Amino acid sequence: MFNIPSLNSGGNLELWVLHSSPFTLQSDEPAPPLLQEHLIKSKGTKRINGLKMAGSNSVPEGVNQHKPEDYGYKKVPGTPAPIPLERPPFSLKEIRDSIPPRCFERSLLKSFMHLGFNIVICLALFYASTLINYFPIYIRLFLWPAYWFVQGAYLTGIWVIAHECGHQAFSDHQIVNDTVGLVMHSLLLVPYHSWKNTHRRHHLNTGSCENDEVFVPPGRARVEESLITEMMIESPMYNFSRMMIMLTAGWMPAYLLFNATGPEKYIGKNVNHFSPTAVMFLPKQYNDIVVSDVGFFTVLGGLIWLGMNYGFANVVFYYVIPYMVCNYHLVLITFLQHTDTYVPHFRGEEWSWLRGALCTVDRSFGSWLDGVFHHISDTHVCHHLFPTMPFYHAEEATEAISKVLGKYRMKDDTPIWKALWRSYTNCKFVEDNDTIVFYKKNLKQL
Repeated sequence: MFNIPSLNSGGNLELWVLHSSPFTLQSDEPAPPLLQEHLIKSKGTKRINGLKMAGSNSVPEGVNQHKPEDYGYKKVPGTPAPIPLERPPFSLKEIRDSIPPRCFERSLLKSFMHLGFNIVICLALFYASTLINYFPIYIRLFLWPAYWFVQGAYLTGIWVIAHECGHQAFSDHQIVNDTVGLVMHSLLLVPYHSWKNTHRRHHLNTGSCENDEVFVPPGRARVEESLITEMMIESPMYNFSRMMIMLTAGWMPAYLLFNATGPEKYIGKNVNHFSPTAVMFLPKQYNDIVVSDVGFFTVLGGLIWLGMNYGFANVVFYYVIPYMVCNYHLVLITFLQHTDTYVPHFRGEEWSWLRGALCTVDRSFGSWLDGVFHHISDTHVCHHLFPTMPFYHAEEATEAISKVLGKYRMKDDTPIWKALWRSYTNCKFVEDNDTIVFYKKNLKQL
C-alpha cells in the first residue's frame, strides 16, 4: 500500500491510498499504469506527476464535434471508421464498473498452469523436431518450416506471459512476477527490465506524437528530409522489402539497440536498451538494467556453447529460426495494434491518457493463434485500459467494456496480411504541427 497526494475538485490536496501496488512513485518518473486503474474516484481531468486523466466531464465547453476529415483523415476502402474525436463521454471508473470484479483477480496457480502448459508444448515440439531428419528429404522440406512456425508461435505465447509479468499481471507478488519474467524473457533474448521500463512508458503515453515510446508516426518534415522519394513510396517492391526488414529486424536489433520507431525527442541520444545510462532509464533503474544484461548474455553465451559442441546449424534450426518467427510475430502484433489509417494520434493538450489508451486496435489472428498468443491482440484495448488484468480474463472484460465504449472501441476484422499491407503502404507520416493527426501516404497530400 502507498499514498499519492493529488488535487481534488476544489483544488485542495487529498490523499489517494492504493493497495497491492508493485510500484513506488517519485517525482522524477511518471505514474505507473496501475495508478490509472485505481484513480477511479475522479470524473474530471487531473494531473498527477504530469499525467493527465480524462474523464466524463473533459469535453471543453463550446467545442463542436470533430470531423476526422478536418484533420487530414482520408478513408481507405475496407477500413472501419475512426473513433469519435470528441473526448470520451465516460470515465475510467465507468469502464471499470462494467467489468465483473473477478476479472481483476490474479491467480498465481492459474498463471503457472498457463506457463507450464506453454513450456511443455515447446519441449514436445523440440523433441518432435529431433526426429525430422529421419524422414525423406521431400517430407523434411515441409516438416522443418512447420516446426519453425508452430514453435515460434508458442514461443510468442511464452513472450506474452513474460509480458504479463512486466505488467505485474502474473500474480500479486512482484518478486515472483519479475523472477519469472526475467527468466522467460532472457531465454528469448529479451532484456526484461529494460523492456519493462520502456514498455511502461509506452502504456503511459500511448497515442502521443511527442512521448510515446514505439511506433511513433514520423512527421512530414522528417520524411521530406529523408532519401525516400514519391516513386519509392508508391513502389510495391520497395514497400515489400522494407516491410520484410521491419518484420525480421524490427525488434532485434532495430528497436533494442537503436530504438527504431521511437520519439524524436530521443534523436542523437543513447537509446540502447542494454545501456544502463540510456536516456529512457532513471538512475535508480541502473541495477535492473545490469541484471537484464546478465540474463541476456548468459543465454547468448549458452547458445554459443551449444553451437560449439553440437553444431551451429543445429542451434539455428532448433532455436534461432523459431526465435526469429517469435520476433516476427511480436513486431507484426504491435505494429497492427497501433498503426492504421483510421488510428488518430495527438499532441499537446489534445492528448490525454484515456484518449491515447483507446487509440489501440483489437485484431484477431484466428481462433488458434489468438489462443496461442493468449489473446494479446484481440483484447488489446482492454489491456491498455487495465494492464494489470490477467490475460485469461481479458475476453470476458472486453465483452463487458464494449457496451460502455461503443464507437470508442476500435476493432478491425480485416485479414492480418491484408491489414499489414494496407497499413504499411498507406501510413508514411503525419503533419508536423496539428494537434490531432492521421497517417498520410503522399507527401503532396495536404
